[in-house]
Amino acid sequence: MKLNHVTYLIFSFLILVSACRNSAKQDSHEADVVIYGGTSAAVTAAVQLARSNKSVIIVCPDKHLGGLSSSGLGFTDTGNKEVIGGLAREFYQRVYDYYQQDEAWKWQTKDSYGNKGQGTPAMDGDKRTMWIFEPHVAEKVFEDFISENNIRVFRDHWLDRQNGVTKDKAKITSIRTLNGATFKAKIFMDATYEGDLMAAAGISYTVGRESNKKYNEEWNGVQVGVLHHGHHFGNLKISPYVIPGDPESGVLPLISTDFPGNKGDADQRLQAYCFRMCLTKTPENRIPVERPANYDSTQYELLVRVLDSGWRETFQKFDPIPNHKTDVNNHGPFSFDNIGMNYDYPEASYERRAEIIREHENYQKGLLYFYANDSRVPAEIREEMQQWGLAKDEFADNGNWPHQIYVREARRMRGKFVMTENEVLGKNPVLDPIGMGSYTMDSHNTQRYITPEGYVQNEGDIGVHPKHPYQISMGSVLPQQNECTNLLVPVAVSSSHIAYGSIRMEPVFMILGQSAAIMADMALNKKQDLQNIDYESLDKKLLEAGQVLSY
Repeated sequence: MKLNHVTYLIFSFLILVSACRNSAKQDSHEADVVIYGGTSAAVTAAVQLARSNKSVIIVCPDKHLGGLSSSGLGFTDTGNKEVIGGLAREFYQRVYDYYQQDEAWKWQTKDSYGNKGQGTPAMDGDKRTMWIFEPHVAEKVFEDFISENNIRVFRDHWLDRQNGVTKDKAKITSIRTLNGATFKAKIFMDATYEGDLMAAAGISYTVGRESNKKYNEEWNGVQVGVLHHGHHFGNLKISPYVIPGDPESGVLPLISTDFPGNKGDADQRLQAYCFRMCLTKTPENRIPVERPANYDSTQYELLVRVLDSGWRETFQKFDPIPNHKTDVNNHGPFSFDNIGMNYDYPEASYERRAEIIREHENYQKGLLYFYANDSRVPAEIREEMQQWGLAKDEFADNGNWPHQIYVREARRMRGKFVMTENEVLGKNPVLDPIGMGSYTMDSHNTQRYITPEGYVQNEGDIGVHPKHPYQISMGSVLPQQNECTNLLVPVAVSSSHIAYGSIRMEPVFMILGQSAAIMADMALNKKQDLQNIDYESLDKKLLEAGQVLSY
């Protein structure tokens, strides 16, 4: 049959429509619960749901699972390990089991490793837990969780943050990713560090530091003059100017000329980000840090002045993890935190975030190279740094560099209940706990500024330790009911800035992920809004799952 031109166009259009429908059908997926994010909280939540016989899908913008737990943060911030229960404890028990194998110790013997952890032994034989680990080991444990429970994971799927969330009144009905895939569910969970699904769904949130007045706190807001830890210039009188003492000569890089703010006031600044680098001295497993393509030694002029002052703590936070490797964190007045360079990250486009991440990577690689090669660095430090390099057997598909930048804080939901320092410090009771935290209220520096006396200083570093472990409210993972009734947010939780400084630890995220999954299971069984869950019934299920709710 010969088709005329119009008939041909109509016929072609119908074929195209049919193909699109078939493609859309193929790219449409459905489950009881859809989790957006690939963090440790996403994994524990998915495992709990699968073990509860609920269908679950992880939609992961990353290729690798586990977030910071599998991306360099192996020297775990545990706080009081007695309040870490459920799947979080199972994770650390699986790490322990892995390191009981002789073949796990490739670059050193188990006996030579020692047993240093952060406030706890690295290996606890009585409880069969291990809190310190290599990145690839953590990732293996997460992947084992996924495969054993037959959990569907869609990797490299990025939420369409502009038009990708469909709601029917206060319920999310589906989400769509930039590659066109659609995911439908009865309940959704945002397990990202950034809170991207939460924000795209129109949930209230905040970025930055609240004023102390907002929640009757002491340690929130701008903290000019508060010098906790050692991550500041203290009494070092170091000039911020190109020609020391001469403001007309200009300001050195990485120092802000803005007014820092008044103590206790709100601002939009964020605590600094960094990569938790996995370095090694083992020659057979070491890759030297090369000179970055855009390397600029003038970016580190302030460090030269710090070293000239006599500061010698460069290697103090090269914390040991197994097989002669380190989890390297920020330490001191000028270190691996790229202070002040992340303010627009939470709200930024994916493209802009990628630029920020690359800038942080270049800054840290440049700093390593500077330490190892610049003649202005004292010889003993320079020669020591020359012995360190990237671990060849970590992050093999990413140039041996961590997959995930340390997003210490981004958006925070304004949910049904806001956790503040008053709950963390035990001043206010929590009536509906779904887990516990215990770590120091810890904020890294947010800015590097010039004091009225004309010297450089850091601001924002806080460390206030709760006397006892504290309870985390069920309402902190729930949006306000009028905004959404079928979304859980166990990472970008409803919290003030300074309370989040304690909550934001990886074991706590695993705990909250599992508890959120138990809440989802209950809501599905009862066919009710998440906010209407009966807490007494929830309490029993949490305890049955091994969660610790009191201390």
